[in-house]
Amino acid sequence: MTETQKIEYKSSWHNDYLKSICGFANANGGTLFIGKNDNGKVVGVTDSKRLMVEIPNKVRDILGITVEANLLMDGSLEYIEIIVPASTVTISLRSRYYFRSGTTNIELMNAALTDFLIKKMGMTWDDVIDPNITIDKFNPKAIEYFKKEAVHSKRMTFLGEESDSIHILEKLNLLTEQKFKRSAIL
Repeated sequence: MTETQKIEYKSSWHNDYLKSICGFANANGGTLFIGKNDNGKVVGVTDSKRLMVEIPNKVRDILGITVEANLLMDGSLEYIEIIVPASTVTISLRSRYYFRSGTTNIELMNAALTDFLIKKMGMTWDDVIDPNITIDKFNPKAIEYFKKEAVHSKRMTFLGEESDSIHILEKLNLLTEQKFKRSAIL
């Protein structure tokens, strides 16, 4: 059996494998096996009792999540199964974010990290508040044109009653706490 999006094998434990656990948590969850080689063959672990305590505690203390750790046997060889659930919040390892993609754990940076964080918050790009947008950035004629066309098309007749640009933008849900979303510019 080979590694997949949701399965990874390691012949022994190393703290670097916290990246894999972080990546699984930020993606769709997964299982890390300690004591299996790259082909999925059991090679066993030494000091399994220590690892069964150490690994879940490190995951909790460093990543802030709980994993399920199971000690399994294959003949006389012990190996550990670490089941990592998908997290609903972002998980970081020492202020770095990892994501499981295919059979690798990638570090999210720049635009990929921004997109990931926005999605984890249940938002889209256009829902994000842009502190640089102010009402004076809007062309009043463009807002009037939009209002006229929206009412004419009968898709937003409620806008016909409004004359104030701020109220129009509020009714269109383009403001949050008196701050403009990126979608307001669009």
